[in-house]
Amino acid sequence: MKIAVIGCTHAGTAAVTQMAKLYPEAQITVYERNDNVSFLSCGIALTVGGVVPDMNKLFYASPQQLMDLGVHMKMRHDVLEVHTEAKTILARNLDTNEEMLEAYDKLVVTTGSWPIVPKLQGMELDNIVLCKNYAHAQTIIEKAKTANKITVIGAGYIGIELVEAFEQLGKQVTLIDNMDRILFKYLDREFTDVIEQELDDRGIELKLAQTVTGFRGEEGKVATVVTTSGEYETDMVVLCIGFRPNTDLLRGQINMLPNGAIIVDEYMHTSNPDVFAAGDSCAVFYNPTHKHAYIPLATNAVRMGTLVARNLLKPTVRYMGTQGTSGIKIYEQNIASTGLTELAALDTGMDVKTVILEDNDRPEFMPTYEKVLLKVVYEADTGRIVGAQVMSKDDLTQAINTMSVCIQNNMTMSELTFVDFFFQPHYNKPWNLLNQAGLQAI
Repeated sequence: MKIAVIGCTHAGTAAVTQMAKLYPEAQITVYERNDNVSFLSCGIALTVGGVVPDMNKLFYASPQQLMDLGVHMKMRHDVLEVHTEAKTILARNLDTNEEMLEAYDKLVVTTGSWPIVPKLQGMELDNIVLCKNYAHAQTIIEKAKTANKITVIGAGYIGIELVEAFEQLGKQVTLIDNMDRILFKYLDREFTDVIEQELDDRGIELKLAQTVTGFRGEEGKVATVVTTSGEYETDMVVLCIGFRPNTDLLRGQINMLPNGAIIVDEYMHTSNPDVFAAGDSCAVFYNPTHKHAYIPLATNAVRMGTLVARNLLKPTVRYMGTQGTSGIKIYEQNIASTGLTELAALDTGMDVKTVILEDNDRPEFMPTYEKVLLKVVYEADTGRIVGAQVMSKDDLTQAINTMSVCIQNNMTMSELTFVDFFFQPHYNKPWNLLNQAGLQAI
């Protein structure tokens, strides 16, 4: 059996590692454009800020490790064409320009995503950089050494983490986003207001509710960011606008969402029975809405890649869907969310109610305790939980993993009220925070 794998970051590495163990007689060939695999891009900001001094530690596998498993690693090979009917791949060796046409029996598409790059005037200027892979990380760190004024465009997780890292390096930081608040995909206003105040207190310039329209430069380098509301001097720009699925190779050959995300079933099959897909190139089944959605996360990718291997020959292990669970640490605040925000739920047309709980995380007789803010979103008629968010200076983010399980299992607020949680004054109160949310709802 010949297995071809296109792309080898999180989903690809997970799939290849498992396939090599499960099918030792198979010929597994990986085609990867880069000279590395398995780079954790979520650690770029940690490296920029000096928390992780060695960027090479962000790799959790190497081409040699996969080769030691018997995998044929064609690094620096760009796949030019895929013909799913003929079951062939046309690839080019980027070092020699040699092209090769190779056949497969099973194809695994783990091509990932790529940053959205707007077509704006001045995009060709130097010091306008992306933030996705190892090469981008190296560029950001090198250019930041001589940049004093740094502008980050995009107030999602990556943008916010970079803003914090640059501020801690002593840079003058400007954050621009076209929404009227930061992190709007993940958190409701009760949370983002607090974080925005924290950023403002640190001297970070928040330029929200405005869209970048272009850049102007001096001597070939970016010098000014132009938006719908103003102009801002800068020495360097990092684009963190978002990601799109990297699936042009398969367009017209398998079913996709309008944005190009590949649709897979619960066993990672595409609409072609011999083509599997996983990771950021795919749509995922989103449990809060019971529909497919595009949610590029490394956690989704490694789960889906592992399931590709398990289900390659026959349906064996079903994908349980995702809640889009994620977390972030911003200065002293530990923040996590799962499922739909209240705003996102309303935008989908759902009739929802919310519980907002502000309390101390431990009994007040303890020497120390911290404030915690918890919000739970649930359907008004059924009580089904569809989303939750938490924030505290103490690390209570595991509560959101618990809420993720609740959403996955279609639990209601009534059921949450009486779930068995332990009590110990070092950690919580007699009525657990999640129990309290359920009590308040009913």
